[in-house]
Amino acid sequence: MGFGWPDRPPAFSDLSLRIAEGEKVVLLGPNGSGKSTLLKLLNGLIDPTTGRCLHEGEEITVQRLRDRDRARRFRRECVLLFQHPEAMLFNATVRDEIAYGPRQLGLADVDERVRRWSRELRLDTLLDQPPFSLSGGEKQKVALAAVLALDPKRLLLDEPSANLDPRTAGWLADYLLDTRATVVVSTHNLSMAAEFGERCLILDPGRGLRYDGPIEQALADVALLEAAQLAHRHRHRHGTGEHAHTHLHAWDAPG
Repeated sequence: MGFGWPDRPPAFSDLSLRIAEGEKVVLLGPNGSGKSTLLKLLNGLIDPTTGRCLHEGEEITVQRLRDRDRARRFRRECVLLFQHPEAMLFNATVRDEIAYGPRQLGLADVDERVRRWSRELRLDTLLDQPPFSLSGGEKQKVALAAVLALDPKRLLLDEPSANLDPRTAGWLADYLLDTRATVVVSTHNLSMAAEFGERCLILDPGRGLRYDGPIEQALADVALLEAAQLAHRHRHRHGTGEHAHTHLHAWDAPG
C-alpha cells in the first residue's frame, strides 16, 4: 500500500507486510519515514492512498468504521498510543481519563481497571488531578494507562518511552514482551529497541521497507543503520590526532 498527504512527497509508495497474531514488532526509521502514518493506517484513522489495510481479513477504512458496531469492536481490540499524549488527554481528572475508554465501551469493571492501571503506573496519588497540570512523563503514563485499561488484543504505540523515567520504561518493556497482545512499537531510541520486540521493520522514506527481520541482526548491521539514517559517522579530534566512529541515534527525551 501507499500513502501521501496532499502537497507532500509520499510517506511510502510500496509497503507490503503481514503482522501475525501475538507478534512483537519494532518500527524504526528516520524522521519523515512514515512511522506515525503507518500506525494511524493500522488503527483505521486514515485510509491508504493505494492498496488496502486488512484486520483479521476485513478491510479497515474510515468509512467502514462509521458503522457503530464495527467501530466499537475494532476500537476495543486495536488501540493507538499517540506520540504526543496531549492529543489524547481531554478529561477533567486522571481518573476520568483512564476510565473513559472502558465507560464508552460499556465495560462492567471500570473502577477495577482504573485501580489496576493507576497502581501499575504509579498514578494513584494523581487520580483526582487535572491531566493538563502534570509533567510530560506523567501525561505519558496517563495516556498509556488509558489504552492499557481496554485490555486490547493489538497495541500500536508511537514513541511510548518518550518522557518516561527509566523505571517506568523498564516496566513497559517487560510488559510488552510478556503480554499476549500483538504489539507494534515505533521508536527512535535504539538503546531500547531490542527491549520492545523481536521483529524489526525499518521504513525507507518515500518507498517501503528497507529491512524486515530479527531486530538483533538489524542493530548489529552498522552499514544498514547508516543507510537507514539511524546512525552516522562522527569525527573526533584528540590533540593533533583525529578518528571517526559510528554514532547511533537515540532521540527519546528523558523524563
